[in-house]
Amino acid sequence: MRRYGDPRREGQSYRARPGVYAILPRDGRLLLTYQAGIHNEVQLPGGGVDPGESPVAALHREVYEETGWRVAGPRRLGAFRRFVFMPEYEIWAEKICHIYLARPVRELGPPPEPEHSVHWTTPDLALRSLANPGERSFLQRVL
Repeated sequence: MRRYGDPRREGQSYRARPGVYAILPRDGRLLLTYQAGIHNEVQLPGGGVDPGESPVAALHREVYEETGWRVAGPRRLGAFRRFVFMPEYEIWAEKICHIYLARPVRELGPPPEPEHSVHWTTPDLALRSLANPGERSFLQRVL
C-alpha cells in the first residue's frame, strides 16, 4: 500500500487507525470540508471507523457529521497510509485511509461536528486546496 507523508519513525509505536474518506462530485463541483482548530485545513469529508462499525456505515456517518449531507452509491477506490501524530487524541497513528467515490444526494442541515464547514469547489481548486497529498492523488485519478 502506498504511503504519503513522513515515513514511520524509528522507535515510535503507532496505533492502527482505519479511516474512510469520500470524493463527492455534484453538478461539476466537489463537496469538501474545512476543519478549523487544530488542523486548519481543507479535507475530503471522512474520518475514523469506530470499533464494530463497517467502513460504509462509517463513511455515511462521517460525511454527515462533517458536511450535513447524506450520500448514496459509495464505491471504494483504494487506500493509502500515513504515519502521523493526532493531537486531538494525543496518539501517533498509522492511518489507513480508504477512499470512496459517492454522490451527495441530500443536505440535512449544517455540519453537526464542531469546527467543520462545507465548501463546494471546482475540481481544479480542490486539487490545489486539499492539504493531504494522498487525497489529492486519489482525486487526480478520479478527474
